[in-house]
Amino acid sequence: MSADGPRARRSRSHSGSSLSLAECRVLLTGGSGGLGRAIARALHARGATIVASGRRRAALAELAAELGDRVEPLAADLADRTEVAALPARAGRVDVLVANAGLPASGRLETFSEEEVDRALDVNLRAPMQLARALVPAMAEGGAGHLVFVSSLNGKLPSPGTSVYSATKYGLRGFAASLRTDLRGSGVGVTTVFPSFISEAGLWADTGLDLPRWVRLPSPQRLAAAIVAGIERDRGEIDVAPLALRAAAGVGGLAPGVVGAVASRIGAGEVAEQVAAAQRAKR
Repeated sequence: MSADGPRARRSRSHSGSSLSLAECRVLLTGGSGGLGRAIARALHARGATIVASGRRRAALAELAAELGDRVEPLAADLADRTEVAALPARAGRVDVLVANAGLPASGRLETFSEEEVDRALDVNLRAPMQLARALVPAMAEGGAGHLVFVSSLNGKLPSPGTSVYSATKYGLRGFAASLRTDLRGSGVGVTTVFPSFISEAGLWADTGLDLPRWVRLPSPQRLAAAIVAGIERDRGEIDVAPLALRAAAGVGGLAPGVVGAVASRIGAGEVAEQVAAAQRAKR
């Protein structure tokens, strides 16, 4: 299907609406990372064409070589506002946006420079908002489309050493929830996904740190499956995390101060310091 071919269509039934990914064009940000590759594989398997955006050209080329047809590498740096503004036009027709790119931005606020704070805000929050702003009108005009925002459990759950990162992820949740309300009835769906640490790939895996053996993290494939489900079933919010963390996130919405205090008492601050040290160079 060419970039200027017919747009996706969302079907409706008594149980809600659904969007088939077959022949959809998906703009996937963060496509050069491990989680991005897992998401690309899952979407590609459903018949979508993947317009994979990322900073690392070699990794994007590897993804295209692995999946074969229906993959279009598109190098872009979302910390560069000029490149963000140009990305929608470069991508061509977009039926689905999966805003997956993100910076770790871990550590206490006083350890950040002014530029590092701005970079975290630009990549984690501003870029998804601007891409959505540019892409929504055509989706709404065609009566179908979907936007997926990969937030974090830190967008629901306060924890030590994550003030900057959590600000971007709480903000993304609020933006997506309100946008979903604005687009109700337009045929354009909005899903926010809230992963915890993910095994094998992503920000946690990149640290090289170990969690206790009894802590079982979700896999990249589970995150990818949640994104596919969110698009195809038009689900508003999906948590991808162990049961205990999902429960804590629920309590955090009602009593964030209590959850933050408990996290500090059980040593979350020490883990946060280790994570911040491991991710410092990626700010």
